[in-house]
Amino acid sequence: MKIKKGFILRSVANTHIVVPVSQNVLNYKGMLSLNESGAFLWSVLEKGTDRPGLLAALLGEYEVPQAVAEADLDAFLARIDQIGALEQ
Repeated sequence: MKIKKGFILRSVANTHIVVPVSQNVLNYKGMLSLNESGAFLWSVLEKGTDRPGLLAALLGEYEVPQAVAEADLDAFLARIDQIGALEQ
């Protein structure tokens, strides 16, 4: 899975914002604000990976229990899928 073309991540004043561009503006009118771990996961997804790869990256970057990482990862994936930014 990876991030679909037409969504970009920008950092503005220590805030990470996902902005739709091109045709995606018509489908998703707004922006998505990400925390630091969300921006990290987004950058991993831009290169393409699977869920186990994302989980390994998250656990390698942050000291968090695996159960917490899995729950947070699933919530993140559901949210970006909801806005149409996830290519399976």
